[in-house]
Amino acid sequence: MIKTFRGLLTDGEQEKIRLSTKKGKIGYKIVKFKIIANEPGDAHMEHTMKIFKVTQTVINNTIDFSDGNLLGAAFLVGNANEYSVGDIIIFEQEIFNQDIYITHEDSGGSNSCNYYLELEAMVLTDNAASVSTLRDIRLNPQVGA
Repeated sequence: MIKTFRGLLTDGEQEKIRLSTKKGKIGYKIVKFKIIANEPGDAHMEHTMKIFKVTQTVINNTIDFSDGNLLGAAFLVGNANEYSVGDIIIFEQEIFNQDIYITHEDSGGSNSCNYYLELEAMVLTDNAASVSTLRDIRLNPQVGA
């Protein structure tokens, strides 16, 4: 089953996508992640949107693939004369069963950006649900602090 989410984030904003369940028996993986500016071609923009497993205390345009909490990233640049489809990279084999967070930073201004996200939902075995939950807890520096 495919679940879809869409929204508009302002510059510096973070949105929580609620996915967690009591037993964590539903797993998800990202199938599609697309972004488009709120006002394409209207102003200078450098949109960076990222998907994380945990809430972010700092929202910026830095993309670090060594961050185990990063699930995907998208970059889009444009101005009044030129609009470019940016790079989108998702880790589509990563399965998670907790809430995820989408962040947005416009380092070229303070514009808003739309996102469209497709997740494939799957039933997890008890063992797979436990492994996924424990992995996410270990990667979350805020747990146990």
